[in-house]
Amino acid sequence: MPNNEWGWDDESSSDMIVKDCNWTILANWDTVAAIKDLKVKWWADIKRWDKFKNIRLTDNAEEIESWKMVLRTEFFKKV
Repeated sequence: MPNNEWGWDDESSSDMIVKDCNWTILANWDTVAAIKDLKVKWWADIKRWDKFKNIRLTDNAEEIESWKMVLRTEFFKKV
């Protein structure tokens, strides 16, 4: 049940803490790098140290979004 007149709860996703593989806190518009090679279906593979700029946080604390891909935070570290 919504807690306010706009229809969302007071606990927003901005209160959520998102951390990378080294437990460093991530924020919107940060840059992260891959810590290992990752296979991606229907896309070019992600190589170690590939950088992703201007990430966005999602509703899930274990995922970040970059361009059109959703990435798992356990495979990335803040640059």
